[in-house]
Amino acid sequence: MSLGAWLELLTSGLITGGIYALVALGLNLQYGLMRILNIAHGEFLMVGAYLTWMLQTSFGVSPLLMVPLSFVLLMAAGLAIHWLCFRRLTATSPNLDIFEARGLMVAFGLMFLVQNLVSWMWGGDLRGYDYLTEPVKFGGAQFAANKLLVFVLALAFAAAMIVLLRTTLLGKGVRALMQSPTGAQLVGINTRLLHPLMFGIGLGLSGIAGALLSMAYTISPSMGEPYTVTALIVITLGGFGSMGGALAGGLLLGVVEAVGMHYTNPSLKALLSYGVFIAVLLLRPEGLFARKVRKA
Repeated sequence: MSLGAWLELLTSGLITGGIYALVALGLNLQYGLMRILNIAHGEFLMVGAYLTWMLQTSFGVSPLLMVPLSFVLLMAAGLAIHWLCFRRLTATSPNLDIFEARGLMVAFGLMFLVQNLVSWMWGGDLRGYDYLTEPVKFGGAQFAANKLLVFVLALAFAAAMIVLLRTTLLGKGVRALMQSPTGAQLVGINTRLLHPLMFGIGLGLSGIAGALLSMAYTISPSMGEPYTVTALIVITLGGFGSMGGALAGGLLLGVVEAVGMHYTNPSLKALLSYGVFIAVLLLRPEGLFARKVRKA
């Protein structure tokens, strides 16, 4: 392979990995902080993608404007869902194990509810629109401008989230709750405020990912579930509760998939992902970056 071809291949993997990382950050935040394994996480990515597509095709709203708007709308939805569902589970569950099991069942219900609602509203056909499709040449390689924009924005939002958690008082509270929930509450950290806020931010990140995906790929009501599964693989790679690990794991998985599909077959994408997932669980169950990247 030429240098340009290698550059195209690696860049393609990094673009996909940037989206993986952004989705995984939101899910990792929810599970690492609240032990909510939100199986419906990818469905809200799908909602963000459909909102962007609808407003762009029907009203001419720029997809770039829809990125922050999707975050706000999905964050508001997350606050409402936490208040309606998971806050009540916290009050009625006698211990953490029962809360996790009940929360998983609620998330399954949300997944099918959102999928069917979107199918009812917009049908099951593939949707899409043209946005910045002109090629960009660099270093002997050629890339679609929209995919480069998706990668840059995904990386920027993921990095901003990590910086927020590492440098702000809010982030210190989140990290304290991840490390020792009981100790954090003893020193006055308000979980009744922090839990819904972080759940909302997690869904907001999925909304951003959906808006970005719609700029470069076709969308459908079934697109969310694979991203939830991939996010679980990514946070296993990076370590549960580690935000930096989720970013590194997402980029790594994207590159592994791109290179693996190039040398094997694109239909083996899922096999490659699950192979990496099983290998990490068996050989490094705490995550590949557990020592290098502490809990963010």
